[in-house]
Amino acid sequence: MRITIIGAGAIGSAIASFLVRQPEVTQVQVCDARARNLQELHDRLQTSRLRSFQIDARDHGVLEPILQGSQVVISAAPPQLNPALARLCLELGVNFCDMGGNDQIVHKELDLHEEAVKRAVWIVPNCGLAPGLVNILSLHGIDQFDEVEAAYLRVGDVPLDPHPFNFRISWSAEKVIEDYTNPVQLIREGQLETVEPLTGMERIRFGEPFGEMEAFYTAGGLSTLAEQLAGRIQVLDYKSVRWPCHASQMRFVLGLGFGEPRSIDVRTHLTYRDVLVRRMRQRLGGHYEDAVLLRIAIHGRKNGQPCTLLYEMIDRYDQEQQISAMRRCTAIPTALVALMIASGEVKGGGALPPEQVVPRDRFYRRLIEHGLPITHRWYEGYVDVTHPDPSVPLPNRLPRTKRAGNGSRPPADS
Repeated sequence: MRITIIGAGAIGSAIASFLVRQPEVTQVQVCDARARNLQELHDRLQTSRLRSFQIDARDHGVLEPILQGSQVVISAAPPQLNPALARLCLELGVNFCDMGGNDQIVHKELDLHEEAVKRAVWIVPNCGLAPGLVNILSLHGIDQFDEVEAAYLRVGDVPLDPHPFNFRISWSAEKVIEDYTNPVQLIREGQLETVEPLTGMERIRFGEPFGEMEAFYTAGGLSTLAEQLAGRIQVLDYKSVRWPCHASQMRFVLGLGFGEPRSIDVRTHLTYRDVLVRRMRQRLGGHYEDAVLLRIAIHGRKNGQPCTLLYEMIDRYDQEQQISAMRRCTAIPTALVALMIASGEVKGGGALPPEQVVPRDRFYRRLIEHGLPITHRWYEGYVDVTHPDPSVPLPNRLPRTKRAGNGSRPPADS
């Protein structure tokens, strides 16, 4: 099995590191315009399974013969390149997946659906952490209810040492600003709604050393999931988890206009957003130890009884491999989607998000087999996503019900 990765940055190199260790993969090809990234990858992996090509991803004429013969191509390139790369792979008859970007970019890829079905090629955006893993987990959980009322998704990558800014950049400064400035789509009373980012503030507790964190609305985490579930579920929302005070800091900075894509003055092409991106990279980028915090609470009925299914994960920086939790939690889901497509386990073709493509139960088992510490637990009644302790009263979002003593007993047939 040959898999090609476009981009050897933080995420692309993590995907390559994972794939070269899989016995069914005979060759991993990595393309990047930066020779240093490729050399560092060779130095670290030291395997004959890895081949590298110094190529600009926009040069399709050079890229085309390298992609041919691949079972799947994974894009870890800048998101704006993905629609063109997806189109190239479709023309070559090669499966394609990526980690998404903003929703406009993703919809350009999804517009290829009819042609992808005809050619029996998969085009699968949104395969990372959020969107990606959280979307698949959400539908995996919803499938287990007779009737679903609400799903609350809470995810965040946080530095283990939060000082001095309560935040670090795990991937892209541009993506952070987009998520903090674009409208946020969610479901209320079964209908799609749009709210402002950096609102909906709540306190959410995780185990030590984290304790009380904050969570708030950000764009991009749900992507197409809200559109899929509108009319099927009463409440669906996604919030990013951060150290306390981060949202107020960002509201102050963005309120001054530093997220605006307009020129500073007539004598420069730089925009206020360009300056903010550069300063965020300089002050908040670089190497750091982190953790990914994830909690998904799904409320509904099973066997006629109200209950909650809770997914949780705390994944910390890997000291042995020297890899961040964010890179692991993005790379592993992406690589597993690619492997399931490349192996032929997923039949047919089309342009769809991963939660509509991969067998969700098998995908969930493989995540755990490959080291992501995800747990799931059933509770009787409705348990709050912010503090999943059955002894703590639930805010009046849904009807209160009597809970069992420790809240851990699942429905009879779960």
